[in-house]
Amino acid sequence: MNRIFYLPLSILFFFSGNLFAQALADAEAGLVMPTYNDIRIPGDGGTLFDANEQLSTGLKVYYRFRAGYRFGDRHNVFLLFAPLQLTYTGAFRQPIAYMGSTFGPEEPTTLTYVFNSYRLTYRYDFIESDRIRAGAGLTAKIRDAYIDVAQEGLSARKSNVGFVPLINLYFNWRFAERFGLLVEGDGLASPQGRAFDFEVALPFQVTDQLTARIGYRFLEGGADNDEVYNFTLLQYGLGALSLRF
Repeated sequence: MNRIFYLPLSILFFFSGNLFAQALADAEAGLVMPTYNDIRIPGDGGTLFDANEQLSTGLKVYYRFRAGYRFGDRHNVFLLFAPLQLTYTGAFRQPIAYMGSTFGPEEPTTLTYVFNSYRLTYRYDFIESDRIRAGAGLTAKIRDAYIDVAQEGLSARKSNVGFVPLINLYFNWRFAERFGLLVEGDGLASPQGRAFDFEVALPFQVTDQLTARIGYRFLEGGADNDEVYNFTLLQYGLGALSLRF
């Protein structure tokens, strides 16, 4: 999957070699709390249920990594890898029709929700000053996801790999010598579904090259079609380090 991004990034590195350029490595981690996870599969014949209400899952440690490259001082390219896996356990309160199988109530149940995201982003910074940097761009997202439901002697899985175009927005206000306010993310909505992934954070400049930040992230969205109905809201408490070199 990662090979999809090697060629475009290599081309940009090659042609930007004689321009002002700066590389970025960003590591983020924290806790994610599922708020709702509405599922009906197939979308036109399954049982609608909220995994957060029917089953139990606690706070989950997550991580994501991003590599970036800025050239010409206003052009930015990023690669993001954001894996996610949630495991729900418990018992359904009523029979659940899922993927052509019926899962009974009061039976020990495990639901595994996987949503791995790979993204390639280009952003242009239309405001660039000592205090404020703001920009917008486009993100090509590939989702690699599945929902697996299992009881003793019975299991069913719905997998989905697909491409989603998103709009990228960025705002960074350095309101003090070392502190700032960052709002950044990707999002887009259509009649078939929506996807939003945004963070609000407070960056702290540790050195000229190293920046730390803490903040809040939310990821909300899903799809509504004949095959899948699934909408999820995840809320994150995050800590991150960014190194420019």
